[in-house]
Amino acid sequence: MLKPLDAAVRRPAIGRMAAFFAVAVGLGAGLNAYAADAAAGGEKAKAVCGACHGVDGNGVATFPDYPRLAGQHEEYLVQALKQYKSGARKNAVMAGMAQPLSVQDIENVAAWFASQTGPLKVIR
Repeated sequence: MLKPLDAAVRRPAIGRMAAFFAVAVGLGAGLNAYAADAAAGGEKAKAVCGACHGVDGNGVATFPDYPRLAGQHEEYLVQALKQYKSGARKNAVMAGMAQPLSVQDIENVAAWFASQTGPLKVIR
């Protein structure tokens, strides 16, 4: 049979648990502040990305060698754009395009392209 814990042990433990959940709830609430808005991403993509990648991410005839972004994994696009912006990924054109984007812009654009139908497929 379990014995009741001493009050001196329970109170600090309860305080630590309360602090943990307060932080966890606060972090969860903060995630909603950065939720991607694909519609806003579509507007930004039209202005910034469309000339080379196509507004829907399916490319343009003028630049057939530029990658198609439609249907690409959202997380991959976020990571790639952040790396172009920081200089960790090297490409002079993409660095210039990514530099003025905010974190919210990057997440929105990534959500937009990920939501578009394209030729990319997952091979299993």
